Amino acid sequence: MMIELLQSDRQQYFAIIIVVMVSIILHELAHGWAAVKLGDNTPIETGHMNTLNPMVHMGPISLLLLAVVGIAFGAMPIDPTRLRGKYAESLVAIAGPAANLLLAIIGIVAMGLWMRFGGVNPDSNVQANGELLLRYLGVMNLALLMFNLIPVPPLDGSRVAANLFPAYRKMLDSQMAQGFMIAIFFAMFMGGAMYIFEASYFLWGHSVAAIIMVGR
Repeated sequence: MMIELLQSDRQQYFAIIIVVMVSIILHELAHGWAAVKLGDNTPIETGHMNTLNPMVHMGPISLLLLAVVGIAFGAMPIDPTRLRGKYAESLVAIAGPAANLLLAIIGIVAMGLWMRFGGVNPDSNVQANGELLLRYLGVMNLALLMFNLIPVPPLDGSRVAANLFPAYRKMLDSQMAQGFMIAIFFAMFMGGAMYIFEASYFLWGHSVAAIIMVGR
């Protein structure tokens, strides 16, 4: 469990907490920004767009689960009926993962350039902490990106699929499908999270290595 890491490696524990909180908050703000641009002012009216407060974007239960178990989630209030455009729901839904992609790129490029032009001084706590933050900025956001694009409710991928494919939306509207999808979500989360993180570390490691080797 996540809380065990607090005793064994506090630096790593707090690096993960900070990165996940920042990543989820920016993910939710990206949803809100896209919704406002497409005609829905609900994120502004509910006070979600003028704050970085994790209690607003994540809530106490999510923050507690993050601190103890390592699981977290966020929410952005959006009214689909106020959105303009046939594919507005898809654009709003994809904005969150797009924010995670941008954060992952920032973490990967920063780490690659740092390693290429000097590297981490193991005797410096500041540099060690910086390395942890950049590493998890890349890894966690790659994981959030891949996870959220899975087309199963309540993930963003399901909203994209429902907007693009009317038959999928119709299926999701049935009570039987909703229960089935919830079961799939939990089974996928319990059984697939490990593979998502393995893929994230693989992509992060090879991307950083590629930046280090460019031009050499």
